[in-house]
Amino acid sequence: MVAFSDKQEALVNGAWEAFKADIPKYSVVFYTSILEKAPAAKNLFSFLANGVDPSNPKLTGHAEKLFGLVRDSAAQLKASGAVVADAALGAVHSQKAVTDAQFLVVKEAFVKTLKEAVGDKWSDELSGAVEVAYDELAAAIKKAY
Repeated sequence: MVAFSDKQEALVNGAWEAFKADIPKYSVVFYTSILEKAPAAKNLFSFLANGVDPSNPKLTGHAEKLFGLVRDSAAQLKASGAVVADAALGAVHSQKAVTDAQFLVVKEAFVKTLKEAVGDKWSDELSGAVEVAYDELAAAIKKAY
């Protein structure tokens, strides 16, 4: 069980809103960051076959879904202290054999993207809330394998 405050949930929600303000731009930041650290990750995402293209609805849709899942994780943490991931989400990650190192690369890209999205509103407290929500989502996905 993770204690997650109203303020932490509000911080994550605020970061989500900043991301949503320009999903194509921040999707590019996100996937470019992943591919810079782990070029082989391109093979995990079929929509990256032709590179990072902000006009690709699958690229922006996947980014929006992931960032939304982290926002939803914050809500679950606030409500119950735990995150439960859909079994299908676990199955996809299991099928792709996603490793802990890959989850970490995605986390770093996620944090970098939100830091850019919120600009001068970024803080250690916001970073901590986002990281807890992401980590708990990742743990729930792994548990759903």
